[in-house]
Amino acid sequence: MKARVYVMLKNGVLDPQGEAVHHALGALGFDGVESVRQGKVIELDLAEGTTEAQVGEMCEKLLANTVIESYRIEM
Repeated sequence: MKARVYVMLKNGVLDPQGEAVHHALGALGFDGVESVRQGKVIELDLAEGTTEAQVGEMCEKLLANTVIESYRIEM
């Protein structure tokens, strides 16, 4: 069984990598981009029977810094 965890900085948290990408896109002539938020995707290959709640616990303890990041799980 596979799970994907999408981790993004929470709204209001400065995203310097997103700003760098935004600036670079503008420099390349892509003027239609108003803002960029960069995150990460973590793919997990799980043993059968692993629950979404267990994946959530993984996120809370290791995969996301819940002070500044939010996450979404797809099983």
